[in-house]
Amino acid sequence: MYKHTMVGVVTLCAAALLAPAVGTSSAAPATVHAVPAAHRQFAGPVLVDCLWHPQVRPAEFMLACGDGNSRLTSLRWTYWNDNSATATGFNVVNDCKPYCAAGRFHSYPVVVRLDTPQPWKRHPRVRHYSEISLTYTAGRPDRFAHVVTYPLWN
Repeated sequence: MYKHTMVGVVTLCAAALLAPAVGTSSAAPATVHAVPAAHRQFAGPVLVDCLWHPQVRPAEFMLACGDGNSRLTSLRWTYWNDNSATATGFNVVNDCKPYCAAGRFHSYPVVVRLDTPQPWKRHPRVRHYSEISLTYTAGRPDRFAHVVTYPLWN
């Protein structure tokens, strides 16, 4: 019984591996990118997080994906439309004093604005915001301007 099961599994695996190679040589390459079912639900722009997940009105968002030293928390979205989105919340930033591993995190109230929706390179039928601006409303990290604008990954 085990031998027959293994032969069946090996046969199925081989068929699955060979299936893409079987076809006509005149077949045209596909140029349309399929949008995964999970991403079809987004009618308007999304915010793409560090793990390449599309989000709409997230409560938190990591700005410094590499080291986690800057993130947005307690986000409350006042609007989210085809052109821009606005929220209030906090930018939690590591002061990196004397160095980042020994630094302390500080919270600064901010107004967050998302702008410039563009097709998402991973899923061109899904649009994502490609720019984020933070306006500090009460204090800000050392060497930060009152308003800072960053490009967002895509």
